[in-house]
Amino acid sequence: MNKLTPHLSRMATMAPILALMLITSSCARFNADGSLATWGYVVLALDVLALFDVFRQPWSIGKKVLWAAIIFFFPLGGLILYYLFAGRGKA
Repeated sequence: MNKLTPHLSRMATMAPILALMLITSSCARFNADGSLATWGYVVLALDVLALFDVFRQPWSIGKKVLWAAIIFFFPLGGLILYYLFAGRGKA
C-alpha cells in the first residue's frame, strides 16, 4: 500500500478525466471517409505532447523507448498510464 500512496492524489484527479475519455473513445475515432474525427485530433495532439515530454525526461534511452512504445501502441490508455506512473514531480 505504501507504493500506491503517492499515486492516490493523481488517481483522484484522473477519475473524471478517465470517465470523459471513456465516453469520448466510444465515439468513432475515424469518420466514414477515413479522416480523423474531432476526438481523434485531440488524442493525437495529446499523444504528441506526451511523446515530447517522454524524450525531455532525464531517463535512460531504454525507458524512453518503452514509454514511447506504450503511448504509441495504446494512445488513450498509454496517456493515462504515463500521467499516473511516469514519476512526475520527482527531482
